Amino acid sequence: MSPARAVGLAVSAVAVTTLLAGCSVDDAFAGFGWPKGITQQGDRMYDLWIGSVVAALVVGVFVWGLIFWCVVRYRKRGDELPPQTRYNMPFEILYTVAPFVIIAVLFFYTAVIQTDVDRLSKNPDVNVEVIASKWNWQFVYSDTKGPDGKPITTVGADDYIPVLVLPAGKSVQFLETSRDVIHSFWVPDILFKRDVIPGVENRFEIKLKDNAAGAYVGRCAELCGTYHSMMNFELRVVSAQQYQQYLELRGAGKSTPEALAQLGFPNGGYATKTQPFDTDRTKRSSS
Repeated sequence: MSPARAVGLAVSAVAVTTLLAGCSVDDAFAGFGWPKGITQQGDRMYDLWIGSVVAALVVGVFVWGLIFWCVVRYRKRGDELPPQTRYNMPFEILYTVAPFVIIAVLFFYTAVIQTDVDRLSKNPDVNVEVIASKWNWQFVYSDTKGPDGKPITTVGADDYIPVLVLPAGKSVQFLETSRDVIHSFWVPDILFKRDVIPGVENRFEIKLKDNAAGAYVGRCAELCGTYHSMMNFELRVVSAQQYQQYLELRGAGKSTPEALAQLGFPNGGYATKTQPFDTDRTKRSSS
């Protein structure tokens, strides 16, 4: 068997084993380190990550194959000096042009997906103003009106971690402002975070997936002072119907815990602590 054929068979065996070991393509790629998020933008970034890793593996396997082939093909067979060549034009063109092609392709897809992730629509389904301060979060549903005629607002307290309620399957645009220092609005499952800077209005938009319903941990991802670690919140994604009911209850004067209690959430959705973000990708991918 020739060295080239042996390398080819080895590569094929590894690829087949990898594909057969998983129940799906997602399972086969679970070890690549990128989690599945709850937004459509997260899926786009996931696709870019998987494509980049696959491209890197293809290049790596090709280079490893050439190395092993050279080790076997040109191993020492005696004391006679092998023929010396000054250059090989096809190979020099290949290893000069190929890296530029790879970089250009990765840059193109990165630019396209980054532009898509940063895109803002003129009429999102939900507008939320995020106001950060030492050491608390305030969420203002800009398109609504409470009993006092002002937008419905949720804010944390000493014994209450604020809960941000959003509808699944809808686009949500965030307007971020800070009252003091730099904070950072971060829900790990959204796979996106953006700093909240005093004097600057930052915006970003997400589209929650239809199956995103659930409770998610929120953090401040910027060291903002003594009680930075206690600056937590929770994201509660509900169905579109439950979201409308929630707004109606809040508009009728109910607090967030009271409204969530009437929607059937345990303990009235009253969040007094948050659980650490589970980084076990194997567990998450199998659920």
